[in-house]
Amino acid sequence: MKKFKIKADVTVVTIVVFLVCIVLVSVMLMQFRTVEQTDITAIENMRESELRTALAEWKNRYEDMNKQLEDVNARITEYRKNIEDNEVAADLIEEELQESNLLVGKTDVYGEGVTVTLNNGDMGVQAYDLIDLVNELRYAGAEAISINGIRVLPMTYIVDMGEYTYIMVDLQRLEAPYVVKAIGDKEELTRVLNLDGSGFVDRAVGIKVSVTAENRVEIPKYNGELDVQYMQEAVQE
Repeated sequence: MKKFKIKADVTVVTIVVFLVCIVLVSVMLMQFRTVEQTDITAIENMRESELRTALAEWKNRYEDMNKQLEDVNARITEYRKNIEDNEVAADLIEEELQESNLLVGKTDVYGEGVTVTLNNGDMGVQAYDLIDLVNELRYAGAEAISINGIRVLPMTYIVDMGEYTYIMVDLQRLEAPYVVKAIGDKEELTRVLNLDGSGFVDRAVGIKVSVTAENRVEIPKYNGELDVQYMQEAVQE
């Protein structure tokens, strides 16, 4: 009996749920139909002037949105141009910095050139001999010079110490043999150094000099500090 009663209750609940669903669906269909009929009726009943007004409003909205879109695209184009200009400026600055570092000796460099070795002979090598050689190499077009691995810059000093027993180059004590390397046109450098009667080789009396032209000469960067205290950039007015 209990089993039959439970089954009957389930059947009743199912029927009730089914009827409720039918009612809900019917109500929704009626609402959709009412909305659809209302919208169509409203549009059909609109006067021509009202349609023109509505069309004008939508046209104005479209034009406003189109104008905003053009403004946004213009700003995007300007941003891209600024980015490209900044990148070009950064590349130029980087290129100028690299060139400046090359000129002031702050980078390791290599290229064709010559290696000149000075050794004691009947007389010892003096600071004057090294200064004379450096000046002649510069005259011949040398772009970079080193003495025993020390980069030579325009402000580099070369002095005799200890009664000509050794030479100081930028606070570093050097002794013979002195190996001077120069980067430049190896043929021109060799030609100038070996000029009869006027080249460094003929002028270096009492010391041993050898000149070797090379396809690759390596010169290290300047390791000291470039301390500028008094020199300032001249600004033209």
